Amino acid sequence: MTDTTPTVLQRPLDPVRGDPPTPRRPVWIRPVLLPVAVAVTIGAIFISVYLSAFHAPAARDLPVAVVGTSAEATSVAQRLLERSPDTFLLKPVPDREAARTAVERGEVFAAYVPGHGESELLYAGAHGPSVSTLLTSSFDALARADGERLTAVDVVPASPEDTRGLVVFYTTFGLVLAGYLFGIMTFQLGPGLTMRRRLVSLAAFGGAGGLAVACVVFAFGALPAPFLGVAGLVALVAMAVGASTMLLVRSLGVLGSSAAAVLFMTVGNATSGGSLPTEFLPAWLEPFSAVLPVGVGVRAVSGLAYFHGDGAVSGIAILTAWTAAGVGGLSLLEYARRRRA
Repeated sequence: MTDTTPTVLQRPLDPVRGDPPTPRRPVWIRPVLLPVAVAVTIGAIFISVYLSAFHAPAARDLPVAVVGTSAEATSVAQRLLERSPDTFLLKPVPDREAARTAVERGEVFAAYVPGHGESELLYAGAHGPSVSTLLTSSFDALARADGERLTAVDVVPASPEDTRGLVVFYTTFGLVLAGYLFGIMTFQLGPGLTMRRRLVSLAAFGGAGGLAVACVVFAFGALPAPFLGVAGLVALVAMAVGASTMLLVRSLGVLGSSAAAVLFMTVGNATSGGSLPTEFLPAWLEPFSAVLPVGVGVRAVSGLAYFHGDGAVSGIAILTAWTAAGVGGLSLLEYARRRRA
């Protein structure tokens, strides 16, 4: 006679404790909820950073030279303080020639030359129309209060093909975006590449990208800078972002690509100084501009084009350090993987 008693399936006992093992969470939870959490977090960071930077931008300690003694600079500062508190940081210079040199080298944004009946403002239009408008309106009001007429002279004008002052930013940021994509795609398309071939690919990307961007910029005639200088700086920016993104993706996986997006595309873009100088950023964001590849690259390219190379040497050093850190980290991870294997 056939036994029709139903079989009762029992959960296996835990080999250590003798209790049934704790049920595992459903496998769908991570792929369903993790993308939601990461995407919402990135969106919240993006909004927070950009609103902090641009919802009501106001200059803080904008360096301006004043021709005269320290006492005269202090007198001008006190009168400006009543109109624009904390907006300007005034520095005395001995004469008009020294003031003009400081503007041309990017040491100050403008120079005020008090006169008897007529004052003069030397400024750099290459810093963008927003800065020029702030400077001319503020010092025109100051001169009028003293019963003088202000003559504004643009001693470092922007390129005639760059009416909005954004060419430097787009020249730099184009390969920041490309470097981020390169860092992700190199593992998606070539997960088994050797370290040597991966570094050859990185160098080829930087060189080709720098030359391509320089060709486009010079085709428009939008940037008065040496061709090879622009190509070299942009190539360094590309490799710095590419190598760093590769390291983050290699060490953190999909979360690494999200971290790179926040670091380079959100914080780096907002603090680059491309649309407004970093003196317009809130205090907690301003330091990022001096260390992240985007801001470093913007200052270096701007200095190469307009301000006698201001920021170019330090930019090369910082961008090289980012590239070296990314390559060095990748090499250590590859070495550790081979030892485990």
